[in-house]
Amino acid sequence: MKNFSVPIKPDWEALVACIQRRGTPRRVHCIELFLDSEIKTALAGQFGLNDGINADDRYAGLKQEVRIQRFLGYDYVRQGAEGLNFPLHYQKATDTAAHQRANGRQYVDENRGPITSWEEFEKYHWPQPEQISTASLEWLDKNLPDDMCIIGSGGFAHFAEYLNWLMGYETLCYALFDQRDLVQAIADRLEQLFTAVLERMLAFPRVKLIWGSDDMGFRSGTLISPDDLRAFVFPGHRKMAAMAHAAGRPYLLHACGQLTAIMEDLIADVKIDAKHSFEDTIEDVRDAKQRYGNRIALLGGIDLDFLCRSDEAAIRARVHDTLDKCLAGGGYCLGTGNSVANYISVPNYLTMLDEGRRYRP
Repeated sequence: MKNFSVPIKPDWEALVACIQRRGTPRRVHCIELFLDSEIKTALAGQFGLNDGINADDRYAGLKQEVRIQRFLGYDYVRQGAEGLNFPLHYQKATDTAAHQRANGRQYVDENRGPITSWEEFEKYHWPQPEQISTASLEWLDKNLPDDMCIIGSGGFAHFAEYLNWLMGYETLCYALFDQRDLVQAIADRLEQLFTAVLERMLAFPRVKLIWGSDDMGFRSGTLISPDDLRAFVFPGHRKMAAMAHAAGRPYLLHACGQLTAIMEDLIADVKIDAKHSFEDTIEDVRDAKQRYGNRIALLGGIDLDFLCRSDEAAIRARVHDTLDKCLAGGGYCLGTGNSVANYISVPNYLTMLDEGRRYRP
């Protein structure tokens, strides 16, 4: 694809209205949790999106981000506060993707994390609220084009994930039986830190949506029991949602896995406004729209495996059918089932976006 067949202009107000289910939007709005840096590099090179940007400019990365988002037709730039760094245990593997990462792929050690005892909890180098930086948010708040908004996201609300990452999944499973007080202490510290991050993000007027990200399941169920999620994870998300709502911002949640057992908790107790991350082998977004679409928005859902393996005609047909089934009344934004990973074909990704531009509600 040389370029998109239909031009569009960003409109953040219409994006927010769509997510809030305030009627069928005049056009399709697209959304992604993120694009892998390798995909951004490929797009910038193919379409000249770095032209005129000085690589030595302190804000070169943000300027590139704005250009890429506008080129692709997104109504926003996703940005969080920065500086909360959690030391973790990692393993590495060779990256075999088409847009390969030079340093390989990195995975958190599932067996043992840095905190497996009270002694390690006390000695752990916890990030401190005073380390939080909002430099990128400050630049975007002043320089982002008026027709775009900031989605406050990144570096916060990883309650279930950091319980897994800080303890190690195997260690966490044992601790839920014999060290629940330690699990609670970690959950409390995470809530304290993420509250500080969200307070800083909400101070920026151009942050119009808040997007938490917290994988809680795998293909056939939740990673820990629903009751343990209710005890250690949902209180944090409930607070994030309440803070966002008190500031007049919807709270979106990215969470992978088979979450049927906890969806009522997420909707009625946590009070999420939108759910992201869909995989055909777990739940097709078109089915989720029928099940939950009168209560929350559904985001993305063009399955990554499908997007990798399909041809242009199949992608266009899938996108068109998804929009037919999901767009009416609002509450749906087009996108991949998870994120624009570096193993996705760039032409296939652009075909998905192009079909969304062609569609007329």
